Amino acid sequence: MDPVILARWQFGITTVYHYFFVPITIAMSMLVAVMQTMWVRTGKDAYLRLTKFFGKLFLINFALGVVTGIVQEFQFGMNWSEYSRFVGDVFGAPLALEALLAFFLESTFIGLWIFGWDKLPKKLHLLSIYMAAIGTMLSAVFILAANSWMQHPVGTTFENGRAQLDGVSGFLEVLTNPVFLVTFPHVILGAYMVAGGLIAGIAGWHLAKINRDGEMKDGDTAAYRWAAKFGAWVLLVASVGVGITGDLQSKIMTEVQPMKMAAAEAVFKTEDNAAFSIFTVGTPDGTSEKWAVKIPGMLSWLSGHKTVKGINDLREEYKEQGFLRYDNTQTLIQQEYASELAANYDVDPMPNVPISYWTFRLMIGIGMLGAAIALFILWTLRKDRLPVYSKWWTLLMFAVPLAPLAGNSFGWIFTEMGRQPWIVAGVLPTQAAVSPTVSAGEVLFSMIVYTLLYGGLAVLEVWLFLKYAKAGLPEVAPVEVQTDPDAPMSFAY
Repeated sequence: MDPVILARWQFGITTVYHYFFVPITIAMSMLVAVMQTMWVRTGKDAYLRLTKFFGKLFLINFALGVVTGIVQEFQFGMNWSEYSRFVGDVFGAPLALEALLAFFLESTFIGLWIFGWDKLPKKLHLLSIYMAAIGTMLSAVFILAANSWMQHPVGTTFENGRAQLDGVSGFLEVLTNPVFLVTFPHVILGAYMVAGGLIAGIAGWHLAKINRDGEMKDGDTAAYRWAAKFGAWVLLVASVGVGITGDLQSKIMTEVQPMKMAAAEAVFKTEDNAAFSIFTVGTPDGTSEKWAVKIPGMLSWLSGHKTVKGINDLREEYKEQGFLRYDNTQTLIQQEYASELAANYDVDPMPNVPISYWTFRLMIGIGMLGAAIALFILWTLRKDRLPVYSKWWTLLMFAVPLAPLAGNSFGWIFTEMGRQPWIVAGVLPTQAAVSPTVSAGEVLFSMIVYTLLYGGLAVLEVWLFLKYAKAGLPEVAPVEVQTDPDAPMSFAY
């Protein structure tokens, strides 16, 4: 058993699992805030019921997200101590800000929002959920800045055997990394696709159930109709933004990681006016193409370059000159660490081409499926119509949030697997980042424990989510602010 492969599997399992909760937390907090704003402005009970209904689902998701996210930090010390030693001065700065600023902001104001319904004035209580939503996005800022640095290590020098920030200007360069500037809006908009789909799917299922059984509670139909349309429109608008930012991201990716773009398209030889591959079959060793279905010229347009460098040519380039960006330049730390890298590591710069190729297509295709279902929901609900309850409609309502969620997950698998064999692109190979004193058996044991624990949490999460989603909109009483400072706090959910 190889401890490097086991450590990668463990980090991959825990990270993908954790990310199931992240997009819902990021976007649902703001969408629940919008619902509460509608209630504060109009005073209509329908919006208060929607706020508490989807707020409860948001809190279930948030709790599981926090629990599963803590494990990520543990692994840096457990399995990746060499990575932590090498990049700690750089990677630690945004992670510290995420914990000290973003997480404390969101957790504090979520607490105020949960317990402050009858303690805080309406507008101040509304502000608390907006502050929590801002906190979740700040958390994304710092995490994505750290990850983008791994994709394109800027603002950093190599000193005393490790990476170090190049002063304040280096930290600012990390926060203005071109990879981060396109990744952040892409990830946030992808999160809104998931949350919009979740709202539309749950509301759409209830509308079909009402059409079958009749209205169970006064005002349910109108509230669910508003929520279904609201969620579907959020998903559609976000999907347009995801397409635009995805195009920008592919161009930046070509600039800083030409091998990743080549692997994403299974381009083995450098091509002018390169075609976009819809389907490619390669040789078993992944060094050439056997058969493909392509769209002429589209890849060159996506990459922003007439000439797209191929995998085989990039491998030869690496042997002769080391890791290079598309314009044959390097970042400062890539230059300074080049001699150490060449002297100590034998690196094949080609990632796993089939995984990169297919996750890239699954990311796009499944995400588009979610947008298509949202469009179908809006068409079905036109002119005050109600959907017909059926197995197909129920399947679509499950698929409308799960499709963009899967698209998000495949996107992250592509992002991380396409960077291989580097943990820091062009600098630190993944094989050099694992803990030297941790055995394969120890990694395997912790991976089994985490997988079983996460499996149990998954059962709990799904059970809670389905239970309260099926329960429907709650009855609400008028919200009255307590004037007695000694009155006990109430849990509103």
